Amino acid sequence: MPVPSAQSFAPLPLASSLQLLDWAFIILSLGIVISIGAFARRYMKSVADFMSGSRLAGRYLLAVASTEMGAGAVVFVAMFERVAVSGFSLTWWGWLSAPVMLIFTIMGWVTYRFRETRCLTLAQFFEVRYSRSFRIFNGGLAFLAGIANFGIIPAVGARCMVFFFGLPQTISVGGFHIETFILLMALFLTITLFITLAGGFITVMVTDCVEGILSQIFYLVIIATLLLLFSWQDISSTLAVAEPGKSRLNPFDSFGLSDFNLWYVLMGLAVTVYGRMAWQNAGSYNTAAITPHEGRMAGVLGAWREMGKTSVVVLLAVCAVTFLNDPKYTAAAAPAHEVISQLESPQIQKQMTVPAALSEFLPAGVKGMLIAILLMGVFGGDSTHLHSWGSIFVQDVVMPLRRKPFSPKNHILALRLGIIGVALFSFVFGSLFRQTEYIFMWWAVTTAIYVGGAGSAIIGGLYWKKGTTAGAWAGLITGSILSVTGIILRTTSNGQFPLNGIQISFCAMLAAIIVYVTVSLLTHRKDFNLEKMLHRGRYAIAQPEVEEAALLSVPQKRSFWLKVIGIDDEYSPKDKLIAGALFGWSMSWSIVFLVGTVWNIIIPWPLAWWSGFWHIAGIGIPIFITLVTSVWFTWGGLHDIRALFHRLQHHKSASSDDGFVVGHQNLDEIHGHSGEVTAAKRELQLKR
Repeated sequence: MPVPSAQSFAPLPLASSLQLLDWAFIILSLGIVISIGAFARRYMKSVADFMSGSRLAGRYLLAVASTEMGAGAVVFVAMFERVAVSGFSLTWWGWLSAPVMLIFTIMGWVTYRFRETRCLTLAQFFEVRYSRSFRIFNGGLAFLAGIANFGIIPAVGARCMVFFFGLPQTISVGGFHIETFILLMALFLTITLFITLAGGFITVMVTDCVEGILSQIFYLVIIATLLLLFSWQDISSTLAVAEPGKSRLNPFDSFGLSDFNLWYVLMGLAVTVYGRMAWQNAGSYNTAAITPHEGRMAGVLGAWREMGKTSVVVLLAVCAVTFLNDPKYTAAAAPAHEVISQLESPQIQKQMTVPAALSEFLPAGVKGMLIAILLMGVFGGDSTHLHSWGSIFVQDVVMPLRRKPFSPKNHILALRLGIIGVALFSFVFGSLFRQTEYIFMWWAVTTAIYVGGAGSAIIGGLYWKKGTTAGAWAGLITGSILSVTGIILRTTSNGQFPLNGIQISFCAMLAAIIVYVTVSLLTHRKDFNLEKMLHRGRYAIAQPEVEEAALLSVPQKRSFWLKVIGIDDEYSPKDKLIAGALFGWSMSWSIVFLVGTVWNIIIPWPLAWWSGFWHIAGIGIPIFITLVTSVWFTWGGLHDIRALFHRLQHHKSASSDDGFVVGHQNLDEIHGHSGEVTAAKRELQLKR
């Protein structure tokens, strides 16, 4: 690794050093998380426990925990990058796609049917639906793309923490100059490994949920502080300063933002729908719900919670931009500018601009809360990634090559060794790799290596009985080759290649769909039995842990609009209220978008109008949502953690429920451990 200049040894100014109150919040938060993780490990007794918590998680636990992996330092930094470049303009175009995404979430697009298969990993489903060789190839490709995608995450998170802890950029150890972020990365990965290895997905899921609950409380304090430190007039004045075509307030003057614009939103929507659940960085959350409907509701609730977190990120970013650029803060911001200028590359400078500013102006205590949020997000996100990629290597590469399953003890040992291997790779990769892309663009490109082709096999395999193994192979290979080719051309063209990461993904997706459908039609001989794979009708499986009343809900006649947005008979009146309110909320903003677009085409708004609009729509209303969701999800998350421990205490997993497949069927189902479904439930499922 390159040796920085002597200037890099200068620590950050004393104003950035942490106070006793900061350390109190950091230590208390991490102490709570680690203690609960240690407590939860006692409930891990089987491979199914280690992989998915034996599929016993409730909706609030999943909603809070699964979104916590998006609260780590690397995600905050990536979102800071995007907000600093595009401001509120990207939010406007995002309202165009939000209702579409919500419809797919409410109907449980892909995730509902996948949970019905009872598979522990996506590639296990590929063996059930297609073939064992297709499972192994997919497992290997997903693993390689995943660790490349994850490789930068611990490093970016550690770099961010260097600023907040007020540490020097390098440290001298035994005459060797070591970059400080490398040492922090080693420490963070060690703590993350303890959480992940202790009880597998049980500890990952529970600690993620606890982290999310604590973060919700801290969000409110941070918001109040920022509103006291910065006036909206100062913020909007700073954001108003932009080159023509790159406005951060007026979306109709933002088409010069080549990376984060309208086409970024529309293509991102298509790729997200197509690649639903294909990216397995949090694969176990797709398998952990106690029922498919609980998993679907977790997705709906997660959309509510994301609104609260996004408001904090946006407010932090725009305040940091104001601090660095408003003339009244010139003297106070000078140390941050100096530190940023000393960083080794332009891309790292962009990534660390907002963190460097935040480390200067946040007061004692509040800075500690933000660091605690970011650290908990680091452990939450990294533990989920480590568990996912390490498990995929063992479950979908190593195990299918064996002629017989592991013993339960050796299986769990193999899973733990796989997780350790991923951690070691990410440490080495993060220490040596130097980024030249925005974080979001790096993620889009590395994700496309796998998702570009896998999406067609997933959707076709779950929804189309005429999809064939040959079609799946052809679609996967086509999408992956086009994605990798695009990456190589973009990398070797010194920025001259006309497509960015999201555009490469979009083109690969279209080609994969066309090839999958064409080859499947050409090679189709016999319809696949989807009912058997999804355990529907006479193939349904009893679930003793689920209350019979929840399973035997009486079908009711649905209105046209309920059918349109995907609400079916499994939605209780309360569920309909939650999902309907979310859809109505999203639609209201889409109406604002349509009316505002027509209005601006006829009579463009002056910049002062946009400033007032974003004061309400971009700051005021999202902060209110944050307040509501903090109370709501704290109660729900705590309730579901308690319920999970109760279920695990009385649950006994079948030793054969380990992901092994024989003759296109899960091994535990062949052994008959799953029991029979009641006649009433069978009748209900047949009606659906």
